[in-house]
Amino acid sequence: MKEQNCGLLIRQINNSMDKRVNNQLKERDITLSQMLVLIEIINTPSRKLTFKELEKRLSLAQSTTAGLISRLEHKKLVTVSGDKDDKRIKYVEITPLGETYCHEAEQDMEYTEKKLLENFSIEETKQLFSLLEEIYHQTKKL
Repeated sequence: MKEQNCGLLIRQINNSMDKRVNNQLKERDITLSQMLVLIEIINTPSRKLTFKELEKRLSLAQSTTAGLISRLEHKKLVTVSGDKDDKRIKYVEITPLGETYCHEAEQDMEYTEKKLLENFSIEETKQLFSLLEEIYHQTKKL
C-alpha cells in the first residue's frame, strides 16, 4: 500500500474547495481571487486600502493586483481614487454593492464550513484546526 502524502492531500482538498467556491461565485460573475480582494478590503476599518497594502496582504504581484482591481472596478464593486498629496498612491475602496457580495459570500462560506465539519465532534474539530495550524506554521519554517 502506498504511503499517504500530506502535501498532496492538502493540495487536493484545496483544489476541490477552490472549484466549489468558484462555481458558487460564478453565479455572481466574480472569481475567488476577486472575492479575496473584496474580503481583504472589507476587513479593514476604513474599507479602503492602497494598492501597495493590498499587494502585500495578498502576496500578489503589482500587475496581478492592478488587474483584479480593474475588473472589480468595472463591475462596480470597488472604486479607485488617487491620493491628493502624492499622485503615485492609489486607493481602492469597496462599494455598497461590493459589501453585499462579501456578506453573501460569507453566508456561503459558513454553510460550506458547517457541511464540511458536520460529522466531526467539537473535540475533533478543535483537533483538526490545531493540526492544520501546526502544518501552516511548519510550512513557514521550510
